Amino acid sequence: MKGDFRYWIIALFVALSLGSAVALVTNLQFSFDFQQFFPKGDPDLVFFEEFQENFEADDNFLLVAIENKPDIFDSVFLNKLHEFTLRADTLPGVTGTQSITTLEFPVIKPPLFSMTVPAVHRDDASRLAGDRATLLKDEVVVNRLISKDGKAAVIVIKNLNKMDQAIAEDFIDQLNTMAKEYNFDDYHLLGRANFQAELVRMQKRELMVSIGISSILTMIIMILLFQRKAGVTIAMTAIGLSILLFGGYMAVFGRTFTALSALYPVMMSIVATSDVVHFMSKYVDELRKGLSKNEAIRITIREIGTATLLTSLTTAAGFASLMTSKIPAISEFGFNAAIGVLIAYAIVLVLITALLSFFEADQLIKEGRGQAFWEGWMNWFYKYTKEQSRKVAIGGAVATIICIVGISMITTNYKLESNLPLRKKITADYHYFEKTFAGFRPLEIAVMVQDGYDTDDYKVMKEIEKIENKLASYENVQNVSSITSLYKGLNRAHNANNVAAYTFPESKGKFKKYQRYAKRIPPQTLDILVSRDKKTARISSSVLDIGADNVKGISESVMAFTTENIDSSVIQTKMTGTSLMLDKNAEYIRVSLITGLAMAIVIVSILMAILFQNWRLVIISLVPNVFPLLIAGALLGYFSIELEAGVSVIFAIIFGIAVDDTIHFLSKFKLARNKGLSVDEAMQITFVETGKAICLTTVILFFGFLVLLFSTHPPSIVVGLLIALTLVSALFSDLFLIPILIRFFIKK
Repeated sequence: MKGDFRYWIIALFVALSLGSAVALVTNLQFSFDFQQFFPKGDPDLVFFEEFQENFEADDNFLLVAIENKPDIFDSVFLNKLHEFTLRADTLPGVTGTQSITTLEFPVIKPPLFSMTVPAVHRDDASRLAGDRATLLKDEVVVNRLISKDGKAAVIVIKNLNKMDQAIAEDFIDQLNTMAKEYNFDDYHLLGRANFQAELVRMQKRELMVSIGISSILTMIIMILLFQRKAGVTIAMTAIGLSILLFGGYMAVFGRTFTALSALYPVMMSIVATSDVVHFMSKYVDELRKGLSKNEAIRITIREIGTATLLTSLTTAAGFASLMTSKIPAISEFGFNAAIGVLIAYAIVLVLITALLSFFEADQLIKEGRGQAFWEGWMNWFYKYTKEQSRKVAIGGAVATIICIVGISMITTNYKLESNLPLRKKITADYHYFEKTFAGFRPLEIAVMVQDGYDTDDYKVMKEIEKIENKLASYENVQNVSSITSLYKGLNRAHNANNVAAYTFPESKGKFKKYQRYAKRIPPQTLDILVSRDKKTARISSSVLDIGADNVKGISESVMAFTTENIDSSVIQTKMTGTSLMLDKNAEYIRVSLITGLAMAIVIVSILMAILFQNWRLVIISLVPNVFPLLIAGALLGYFSIELEAGVSVIFAIIFGIAVDDTIHFLSKFKLARNKGLSVDEAMQITFVETGKAICLTTVILFFGFLVLLFSTHPPSIVVGLLIALTLVSALFSDLFLIPILIRFFIKK
């Protein structure tokens, strides 16, 4: 490589690095939104979006649970709670607040007299014992505004339907600061704004930790491998630039970092490290044969550059297969990861070759005494697969059967809590609400009123009440409400605010009587319950986080009930809501896995055919890489790890990366065959010269993905551990199965 050209390349990468750094500082974007996990193009999603146009979002709230010992019915505490409620109403992004201290019940005495009474008399300590006894029997407030045991009160804060990330973080920060001022015994937060603020902070923290630990680990590996300052510096420069320029790409093109972002630096580091090891090892090998620097660079680019290009394309194809997913977070992750792989390859190919040309072999890698060790082990694998091929084949068949059994045990019954960070307040708060109140998962039913009826007709109300009663019969479903709640409240108001009278009017006559009062209520007050045209209503409830499959079971049971018991000429119903959209991921994960992997296999097969120009080698290259996928699926099944969106990416990653070592192995075998060597001679040389490299890269991959064990994000931990273990199985699959397949398919 000519000297002037090398300096131009270095200058180019310096400029790209500076540009990327500026872009990262000015335009790096993070976000968390449940809609990232909604399945695009799904008919239920289209319906849900239309449904939301008539009503407010079902998750535009934040709950603040405040504890007080021995219970909340204390004048000092209630006055603090009331003040906190009023102050919370002034925070950014808030449209309204309610707590037990602001709640008032109407009392109606016909024909004209009406009044309201407070739910709790916070300024009259003598009445608090009576308030306590009454309210703990009141389904309007229990599980909504107070806990069953009376030891915690909840402030319901309504937020904007859509909150910018900056507003969400500002709102949560101010709320936390304000809560600490009052020195409550304890407080807990649950709601979309808190998820939005805290999970984005988790993403930022995970990204920094991932980059830091990956860098340290990579540095250690490079030092052990090269044992020369120049070699380590060149390798770390290429790897660091790969991560930096990938970040620059994300910032320049406005790509957003999401819940899967912690995987990016790990993958970039691993892919770049693998490419660096192959390039530098080959360059040093050629120099030690007595070739000049230029000739060594030329051969390295021709042989390793071609093989590494193919491995980069196959890895990118594995990631790109995720783009077939209907889940935006998964699809975007696949696209960005595929681009990242190509960025790493371009940097290593261009920059590494330019930098290497300045140095001699001894300046890059210390010549060690481990070559005999590696040759001994590789010769053992060669001989074992030749002499014990039947045992290997039987072992592979038995392992496949065991894997298939494990795969049959895979479940998609994942919970929302599985995506919450470990050992963090947001997760502890989530568990608190699950245990003490009604949980977070909204479960909604859309009610479509048929021609000839309106939502305020008696017949319509009676049908809705049937569904409400059915929902309330499930132990894990709480806080069921709809437009019938208005008439239950009016019945209670006409019975001197008697808690026991909170029931739907028992006769049509009473209903018509209460309807006159209902018509005086401003339309905007009812917007959360019925549409303005009175043709659509909603039934809202909360369901505990019992798992996607279990929630689906409840939904199907309710829909079966409506089919059998509801007059379809009056109303028709459909399950909807944020929870349903998230749970529908389970349906698409299986489909997208099969579709995406099939596409990846087809693309990889085409690339293999172009490289090897031999259909036998294409088959040989694919079979060993299906086995690691079976191992990954079996691990999910045997260890009862739910297959959800964050975990589903492991299959594309495993296939895309595992196939790299196969390509290097078969490329070397083909080169040896092209020189006229026999199958056995070519295979033995391949083991000795390539076996060491693929073992080293697997070690790098193994420890690289184990970096994710330092994550606080459970799916990332699972992904890191499963991929690390599975890639080890991919190595043994290459070393044991490829020789047997070669001997079977290639006789001469």
